[in-house]
Amino acid sequence: MERKSGPKDVFLHLLAIITLYGSAGAFIALIFQYINVLLPDPLEYSVYAVSGSYSAIRFAISSLVVIFPIYILSSWYLNKNYEENPEKRGLRIRKWLLYFTLFAAALIIMGDLVALINRLLEGELTLRFLLKVLTMAFVAGSVFGYYFYDLKKYKVE
Repeated sequence: MERKSGPKDVFLHLLAIITLYGSAGAFIALIFQYINVLLPDPLEYSVYAVSGSYSAIRFAISSLVVIFPIYILSSWYLNKNYEENPEKRGLRIRKWLLYFTLFAAALIIMGDLVALINRLLEGELTLRFLLKVLTMAFVAGSVFGYYFYDLKKYKVE
């Protein structure tokens, strides 16, 4: 029997998933900017481009310092709650958010592969672009794999 979601359940699941998205976005931005600094585009390179990258690095680090611990704590609390009340794994809000996350991650991976193949066919595949594609694939693939495993491991109808 499916348990109804209370306001606390909805808030905690939304908090966990929003902080996951924020953390993933900040991590991707951080890696992209490091790639931009370490492998500058000779057509774009200027003092302003580098200072913009440093500013983006500071913002990404600030975001990760605040958002990622909140994600860890909210996920830990939810998992602790699942151990005490296993039926909560079947909450509608949880299933909707996790399946939406799987859907979004799959779309990102597909878009990433399309961009990679397109650049390959254009003959414009650079190390800088390849590293950014790998970063996106790694983050989206990690999120997809973790939540896919979680949903399969604790199959709740």
